[in-house]
Amino acid sequence: MDELDSAIVRHLQEDARRTNRDIARRVGIAPSTCLERTRLLRRRGVIRGYHADVDLPSLGRGVQAMVSAQVRPLSRAVIDSFQRSMMRLPEVLSVFVAAGSDDFLIHVAVRDIDELHAFLTDRLALRKEVIGFRSSIIYRHLRKATVEQLPGTPENLDITPENT
Repeated sequence: MDELDSAIVRHLQEDARRTNRDIARRVGIAPSTCLERTRLLRRRGVIRGYHADVDLPSLGRGVQAMVSAQVRPLSRAVIDSFQRSMMRLPEVLSVFVAAGSDDFLIHVAVRDIDELHAFLTDRLALRKEVIGFRSSIIYRHLRKATVEQLPGTPENLDITPENT
C-alpha cells in the first residue's frame, strides 16, 4: 500500500457511500485511476466489503454483552465447529478466538436481560464442548470508524476528517 491507497481506504472508511468521483477529487487523482485503485484494493483483500452501521437499540437489541467461553477438547475441529455454530446464532455479532484462559470471546446483542439469560442457558450452557463461560454486560460500546496510520501513510501526516 502506498500513500494514495491509504488515502482512498481512509475516505471509504469515513463514508463508504462517497462516490468514486468525490474520492478522486479529495485525493487529487483522475476518477478512472481512483476506480482502478479501489478495484485492486478489493482484489487484494484490503477492502473486504461495505457495511451499514446500525443502531442496535433501534432494532430492539439494547443489551450487549461479551461472553467468554472455554471449550474442550481444544482441537482444530472443536474450535472451528464452535465458532461456526456461534456465528449462525442471531444474537451473536462477533466471535473472537482467543489465547489465554478464555478460548472464545462472543459479542452478543439481545432485547433484554431475560433474553441474555436465555442465550446463556439455552444456547451456550447446553453445548457439550463448553466447560465454562462468564458474561459481562456492555454499558457503552465505542468503536473507531477508521483504522488509523495505514501502511504508506507518513506518521506525521494529519489525516483527521477536518483536514481532508
